[in-house]
Amino acid sequence: MKKKGKEEDEKEDEEEVILGNLKLRVLLVRDPSEEILLLWALQQPALAKQNQFVDQTAVRFHIDACGYNLCILQAPSCLSASGVTGGVMWDSGVILAKFLEHAVDAQLLHLQGKKCLELGAGCGLVGCVATLLGAQVVFTDLPDRLRLLHKNVNENLSSFMTSNVASIMDLKWGDEIPSNLFKPSLDYVFASDVVYNEDVVPELLSSIRGLCSPQTTVLIAGELRNDSVLERFLELALKDFQIGRIQETSWHPSYRSQRVAIFVMVRK
Repeated sequence: MKKKGKEEDEKEDEEEVILGNLKLRVLLVRDPSEEILLLWALQQPALAKQNQFVDQTAVRFHIDACGYNLCILQAPSCLSASGVTGGVMWDSGVILAKFLEHAVDAQLLHLQGKKCLELGAGCGLVGCVATLLGAQVVFTDLPDRLRLLHKNVNENLSSFMTSNVASIMDLKWGDEIPSNLFKPSLDYVFASDVVYNEDVVPELLSSIRGLCSPQTTVLIAGELRNDSVLERFLELALKDFQIGRIQETSWHPSYRSQRVAIFVMVRK
């Protein structure tokens, strides 16, 4: 009898499933420590270029999406404040936004008329792209981050800005969630670069749980910086959610990075 090689054993351990509204097979996350080992050992994020798609020193960030040239205003000075990251763009946000565009073009994702929410929206690129793809989007962040978010939404979605297409509101993770955000149920929750501090992981997951019904699909992208923070997030999230990692080969072909991971989550 022929013995199985190490690579064959690893492939058998990687179960591919379809989760939520994403018509794409993803790698099921079953054990947080194994997932972290795979990500850091195989992708080697520390060796990849940081800020490959963004310039955090610029006041304006331009990107083509959905047939438009979007202009995203940034506040580079925010990086001097501890824990404040939402005033500039990160690769994870750009990659998630372009993944949405690519997935819709490939008919793997349907956003037309869907009720969506961007959590910790920051500069708002992901929500802007989702709006251009036909979604009804609620952009959320902390109250002191909304001024920049309003500017970017108005700058890029002025012709779409009606109350039932794009709206902005403050939402602090862990606080009680207004019922109008999840009644009727959200179809999608999007988030990028929100898993960066272990202290706020419980509050982040509390908000995600509160926003999600069994019909909600969560797409969350993040920079691979701190393995212990991501492991803690996955450990707590797996109590309530099925989680899958979207393979890089399914991303937009021009927007891929070994420093970023995209996960899809649905309620158990």
